This record gives sequence, structure tokens and C-alpha cells, in this order.
Amino acid sequence: MDAMLVVHMQVGLLSGKPKHDLRGVVDRINRLAARVRAQTGKVILIQHCGGKGDDFEPRAPGWQFLPELVREAADIIVPTTLNDPFAGTDLQAHLKELQPDRVLITGWATDFCVDSTVRSTVAHHYDVVAVADGHTLSDRPHLDALSIIRHHNWVWSNLITRRSIKVAATDELLP
Repeated sequence: MDAMLVVHMQVGLLSGKPKHDLRGVVDRINRLAARVRAQTGKVILIQHCGGKGDDFEPRAPGWQFLPELVREAADIIVPTTLNDPFAGTDLQAHLKELQPDRVLITGWATDFCVDSTVRSTVAHHYDVVAVADGHTLSDRPHLDALSIIRHHNWVWSNLITRRSIKVAATDELLP
């Protein structure tokens, strides 16, 4: 059974610079999530909760999940305040209860929250699949978004871990 983490896919990410292939990323997340649910897996939505007055302040418009993101009542929502969704949350308790064979990781932003999630999930002793085309970000001052995505996919596929980590595109994961 798979668990799928969907990291910070919230309306607030739409502010600022455009995100690389956002529509395509949301579509791929939705397709993978449907497959995980159909195989009795679990989708866990990681929801960033910001401070007073920022885009991700709880119940503010930016805090809401993207309307295009397909959600179901059985999905688990884990609120976070940091890049690492295990820090100060009940994510570990949910995963311990589920005992997934592997954890698929998708979301925003590749170089912060998704990277932290990949590394922390492996450190918490889970086999990880980083979905190569299932994460996004904006261009940064020193690198364009696509270069950052390629770089992180390479780094994740070369991490030295005691658990399995695989980087795979959506089409490799869907029959």
C-alpha cells in the first residue's frame, strides 16, 4: 500500500512569480492520487499554516488548497508551520498507523518543502518515491525552475540512505 504526500499545494503559492508547469503538476498529482486511492492507499495533504497577515494564515484565501486539486473526505490533512512536515506534527503517527510500503512525494516548492519532505521521510525510515514531474517552484534569482527541478531529482536519486529512494515520473508509476 502506498501513502502519497501532497506538499503545500495551496492558493497562496499562486502569488508572486509563475510556478513551473503548475497545471501539469496539479494534473499529475490528481492522477497519481486517484491511483493511490483506488489501490486502498492514503493521500495525505500537507497544509502550510503561516503567521498573521501572510498568504498562508489559516482560513485566509491563500491557505486554502488549490481548487483544481482533487480531494476526498478520506484524505488526511496535516497542518505544518515549517518546511519539514514531520516537525511538530502528527505525520509520523499517521504513517506509523498506515505502514505504507512506500511514500510518494509531490508538491511545492521543490527546493524547500519538497526537498525537506523527501529527506525527512527517508530519515524516518520509509521507502520514498520522489515524483520527478510532480513538484514545482518559481525561478530563483540564480537558477531557473527547470534547472532546480532537474538538480533536486538528481540529488534525491543519489542520496545515501538506509532506505530505498527512487525518483520516477508519473507515467512510470501509472499502469
